[in-house]
Amino acid sequence: MNIQVIHGPNLNLLGKREPEIYGHETLDQIDEMIVDAGKTLDIDVKTFQSNNEGDIVTAIQQAKGWADGIIINAGAYTHTSMAIPDAISSVEIPTIEVHISNVHAREEFRHHSYISAVSIGQIIGLGSKGYLLALQAFAK
Repeated sequence: MNIQVIHGPNLNLLGKREPEIYGHETLDQIDEMIVDAGKTLDIDVKTFQSNNEGDIVTAIQQAKGWADGIIINAGAYTHTSMAIPDAISSVEIPTIEVHISNVHAREEFRHHSYISAVSIGQIIGLGSKGYLLALQAFAK
């Protein structure tokens, strides 16, 4: 099984950016944790991060043909992008949406996700463990 993990804008600042909300783990540490967990589940994991919406769309499109699933934390694009859910729909790859923080306990604009309509599930507010839960969901 092959899984593409996609991290959106500002997630490259994890560990430095608002640690009271996002925790102290860096993106590199989270990626290492995800890849290691994938190995124990016999899943090949590729990770990708971009602050640019178009690059995220391209990564989704490039997953077609090799990825059995996508795990995406689109960051703020979750609440603003129409291009990202369109790309997910177009590649027809099962996708799980992950958010480190509980977006429903935060500002009102974070309560709506355009990605949820094209995802098979959401994992919200469980920190970096949300990525591992998504990976386990694909393993079953």
